[in-house]
Amino acid sequence: MKQKIFNYPLFALGFRPFFVLAGLSALLLMLIWNAIYTGKIPGSAYFPGYYWHAHEMLMGYSAAVIAGFLLTAVKNWTGLETVTGDKLAGLCLLWLYGRIVPFYAGSFPDSLIALIDFAFLPLLALQLASGIIKAKQPHNLIFIALLAIMALGNALLHSQLLGLTEHTAHYGLRLIVATIIIMILVISGRVLPFFTERGLQGTISIRNQQLDLLAIASAVIVFCLQLIDISGALLAISAILAAVLNGLRVSGWYVQRIWYVPLLWILYTGYAWIIIGFILIALSAYQLVSGELALHAFTLGGVGLLTLGMMARVALGHTGRSLKASNTIATAFVLLNLAAFVRVLLPAALQNSSAMLIYCATLLWLAAFALFMFVYLPILTQPRIDGQDG
Repeated sequence: MKQKIFNYPLFALGFRPFFVLAGLSALLLMLIWNAIYTGKIPGSAYFPGYYWHAHEMLMGYSAAVIAGFLLTAVKNWTGLETVTGDKLAGLCLLWLYGRIVPFYAGSFPDSLIALIDFAFLPLLALQLASGIIKAKQPHNLIFIALLAIMALGNALLHSQLLGLTEHTAHYGLRLIVATIIIMILVISGRVLPFFTERGLQGTISIRNQQLDLLAIASAVIVFCLQLIDISGALLAISAILAAVLNGLRVSGWYVQRIWYVPLLWILYTGYAWIIIGFILIALSAYQLVSGELALHAFTLGGVGLLTLGMMARVALGHTGRSLKASNTIATAFVLLNLAAFVRVLLPAALQNSSAMLIYCATLLWLAAFALFMFVYLPILTQPRIDGQDG
């Protein structure tokens, strides 16, 4: 039997290496962007400045968390093994190459840079789809469809950078953000009620399938209107409706006791930032606030908090540990909420201090993920404490 090269605990299950890569990239990508933003280092020769930051936070950090979560979740849903060992390491290396090669434009053909970065999501989708199809779970193919839409958005970005199309990069990034938010809304409907009931004994979350569908559909409508550049009253009304429906949805799961459990309130505050994002879209439809604030409510607030919370909870559960956040991790959750507050809400009141607020939000983000890596790097790289596989 052939000896596995990557026969280490780190490659025992998908969440381990991809959560490590996500945590490291949250730190390194933000440090690099801050240096590029302030002119201390040149940007990627392949991506224009802003495009690099947006692409890497979406296709770098966010995609790593999504990969780690889905590779682990699909194993639970289907009872079938997902990639481990050498194949998992290969998938991680492909993700890593996608982060590195854009800085070698000129040494590598642009088409090769685009191909390396683009290939990750389709390969991930193929690995996940095989298990879902074998287990005959067609309802879970929604995640394969969402990964395909993310890949389409990535293709639209690369298509413009390669000179094949014009003005598609912006729409590609919008499509990726929208798809990640929709994926989060779908996953939240599965895990937030379950985690709440597991974390708070005696709690019964109210699940309403019709409300779930309406909340997600309303979000899809808002993002579709943005993609076709429709603003004004139609966008504002749709965004307010999305905020209301998603607020009603989450209220069925919410109980006041979540505030005593950091692993729960981090997820609920993340969802709250998504609702705030829809409210800010409604205001931006009438130019009352910048659309950039809505974008960062979704990304820094919604995606940042929910992914950090999911990584913290999943890593504990799948390494045999007690589902209790340490004071250090609770502090990280507070810091990331503060980062979202400083980056999203304060600029509306302090418009002349945007550079200072961005810098402060960056420091808070870095502090939060530094604490996450300090606590979770040993957890993710060591065997399960209960002796089981994974």
